[in-house]
Amino acid sequence: MNTSPENNRSADSTPNTQSDREYDVVVYGATGFVGTLVAEYLAQHSGSANIALAGRNQNKLEKVREEIAQDTGVSASREWPLLVADSFDAPSLRDMANKTKVVISTVGPYTRYGEELVRACAEAGTHYVDLCGEALFMHRTITKFHSTAEQSGARIVHACGFDSIPSDIGMLMLHEAAKESGEPLTEATMLVKMKGGLSGGTIDSMRVQTAEAKKDSEGAKAIGDPYGLSADRSAEPSKDDPELGSQPDFGIINTAKHGGPEGWAGPFLMAGSNTRVVRRSNSLLDHAYGPRLRYAEYQPTGAGLKGRLTAFALAGALGLGFTLLNVDKLRPLLSRWVPEPGDGPSKESRESGFFKTTHYGTTESGKRYTSTVSAQGDPGYKATCAMLSEAALTLALDQDKFPQRAGGILTPATALGTAYVDRLRAAGFSIESGAAK
Repeated sequence: MNTSPENNRSADSTPNTQSDREYDVVVYGATGFVGTLVAEYLAQHSGSANIALAGRNQNKLEKVREEIAQDTGVSASREWPLLVADSFDAPSLRDMANKTKVVISTVGPYTRYGEELVRACAEAGTHYVDLCGEALFMHRTITKFHSTAEQSGARIVHACGFDSIPSDIGMLMLHEAAKESGEPLTEATMLVKMKGGLSGGTIDSMRVQTAEAKKDSEGAKAIGDPYGLSADRSAEPSKDDPELGSQPDFGIINTAKHGGPEGWAGPFLMAGSNTRVVRRSNSLLDHAYGPRLRYAEYQPTGAGLKGRLTAFALAGALGLGFTLLNVDKLRPLLSRWVPEPGDGPSKESRESGFFKTTHYGTTESGKRYTSTVSAQGDPGYKATCAMLSEAALTLALDQDKFPQRAGGILTPATALGTAYVDRLRAAGFSIESGAAK
């Protein structure tokens, strides 16, 4: 059976024609820092697509629309329609969802503000993309809205930014390369190199998710499970499986033992969310990557004793940071070093950043393959805005190219497939895969 995303059509798939929609893409949260950057990207790269901006305040939307036209030099953006909608006003969200093919949501933390919009899009058959790196929120939307979206044809695609495009698309491309062996992958390890500012929204999302998990024992249990987002938990390894049941998200490794260059690597901040997205992709693809796949992500720290000590220092710093961020009394002090939600780096900083992720994979017989995803620009801002925008444009304009399957709460790999890879490459991303050299 061919389990490639391009050939994974569900028998009960319900195509979503969306033929009567006024807009191709609506940017919800357009007056926020990231929302404005996304709108600017679309002004410059969306061609003839019909774009609209949405948010809570009409006056702020008008101001942002004018600033976008001035900053980008794209005068046509002055004519973009404006929609007023609020995260807690269900009728306004339904009205917005019914008018467009795709909603881009930059309004987080999603655990706090996102549920009603996902509901509206799932019911309306409207595609949806966001920047969510909150496993708890993803678990909730899967539980509540997957069946609704599957029936309506809506593709609800979380994690379309630095969380978790390089992870999920990189793993898809590793799988595509390894298919030549005719064997499943048994291990895949992603190493990430990056330069960029820390997002206040990311930090706030972590804080809110931790607070919510304390009140939601079932949700906390699910996100603590490596397979907590999988389409069918019963088809995954048991927690008592000695090899695969426990796959820690944070640790220290010798990179050469996992197919990488000689050196050491410590924990990667976003691994807790990314790994679960990748495992959900594998489950939605009937475990095409490999039924016994072990997947992990780390951040290289260098070779030798210095590299090893740096890995331990990174692990300690992340552990301490997670603890302190959830102590309310320390928030004023930490705000000196940790950005607040809505803050962001300067344009110069956004331009000077970069990221490169490399997946190292091994098949059953020991054959090795690699895939890389890289781009210039701050990964949490410039690169993320491109990833998010191109995901929305894929859903709005490339319906004859992306994977043919039913709707649902999907992942970038399963909802967008190689049509999205083509868009990213055209946008300046480098995405390569093949046998390890």
